[in-house]
Amino acid sequence: MGDKKELSKKEIPLFWALLPLIIMIASMIITIIFLEQGPHIPLIIGTTVAALVAWKQGFKWAELEEMMYKGIKLALPAIVIIILVGLIIGSWIGGGVVGTMIYYGLQIITPSFFLVTITLICIVVSLAIGSSWSTMGTIGVAGMGIGLSMGIPAPIIAGAVISGAYFGDKMSPLSDTTNLASGLTNTDLFDHIKHMFFTTIPGILIALIVYGIIGMNYKDSNIDTASIQQTLSVLEESFTISPWLLLIPVAVIVLVALKVPAIPSLVIGILLGTLSQVFIQGDTLAEAIASLQSGYIIETGNEMVDNLFNRGGLDSMMYTVSMTIVAMTFGGILEFSGMLQSIMNQIIKLAKSTGSLIATTILACFTTNATCSEQYISIVVPARMFASTYRKKGLHSKNLSRALEDGGTLTSVFVPWNTCGVFILGTLGVGAMEYAPYAVLNYVVPILSIIYAFIGFTIQKLSEEEIAELDRMDELKELEELQTTTN
Repeated sequence: MGDKKELSKKEIPLFWALLPLIIMIASMIITIIFLEQGPHIPLIIGTTVAALVAWKQGFKWAELEEMMYKGIKLALPAIVIIILVGLIIGSWIGGGVVGTMIYYGLQIITPSFFLVTITLICIVVSLAIGSSWSTMGTIGVAGMGIGLSMGIPAPIIAGAVISGAYFGDKMSPLSDTTNLASGLTNTDLFDHIKHMFFTTIPGILIALIVYGIIGMNYKDSNIDTASIQQTLSVLEESFTISPWLLLIPVAVIVLVALKVPAIPSLVIGILLGTLSQVFIQGDTLAEAIASLQSGYIIETGNEMVDNLFNRGGLDSMMYTVSMTIVAMTFGGILEFSGMLQSIMNQIIKLAKSTGSLIATTILACFTTNATCSEQYISIVVPARMFASTYRKKGLHSKNLSRALEDGGTLTSVFVPWNTCGVFILGTLGVGAMEYAPYAVLNYVVPILSIIYAFIGFTIQKLSEEEIAELDRMDELKELEELQTTTN
């Protein structure tokens, strides 16, 4: 802006700050539950009401536009990943990579241990690449095919995939949310990860036990082996199956493990999948490009195989991309107009003790996930709002960074209109309300985090030396700002 005004400095009365959220949520409930339509229009209604409220509070149209653009800009990295995941699904299905993973998975994995196995595989992959979305879009899609062939319901499979994928998204030093939470709170990255061990390791162990118990209901004797054999036959007829094709996902994992950025690594995976479709599966270049654009198309006569493999491509992700853009226009106005800050200020008043402060932080993260529909904002906004409060209470920043991930990163999957919920629906084909009971890690960890907060377990206090160092850094920062202003 020409006058350099900070957009987020206005004080918005609580009633007016809540009004867009109330109207958006009400319209969301009516649209999704009663009209059985998508979440885009309710978010547009919420954005319109938010813009009108901000205009009433004195913001000009040019400022409102800037708020929306700033919100969308925050989501651009996620949009790029969404597009690449659509391309990689299309190319890996067309190239026979997914078919090969399913083919060998059906022969190696037993139904009673499948849920535990797919969770562990997703853990390893997501730790290596640092991305839950990429893990779900590749290993997760193959896992859905294997599990469905074994007669395991889709919501249960999706829950196991999500738990495994989000473990790595939360604990990998390559994860964007892990780096975001530690960076915003000025916490050493590996101190942040170590502090998350106390909630995340018990959480995943509980999840694995639950999946082990559920898996016992799907023993070999209860499985239609004829159906599995038929699926194997269909895969052999439809694709060239070769263990060499497994080198493609391995190559992507190795690249990211070698600290090649996620985007170029995924692009290489897309290229390898496309080459495989042309030179190994024998499709034409036009068919390979069609798989990238509109997804792979196959008609085998086997309903399960057709439903699983007719997917992917750039077009399939446009619903999620448009959803992300709409959500971020809404979130942008809420954040940069100061509405979200007004709401957070009221939430902070609930934080009287250390336990209530951390519980309130987690609640704020979930609230932001539900209202702004974006995982990144659920970390960014509470980090800004709560940092000084943690400092005043003498709490180490790693407590805040852990709470941000426990409450922000993990709970995003439970909101159907959040970009994470929409992505999972588009990728795994299961809605948030269906898989929610089975995404065990994602709700156990926030609960453990709150329990720890109230009993004081693993809550790290600042030492006198650390407080003195922080005070010194604040003085240096103030001096630098004063010199900059003078110059």
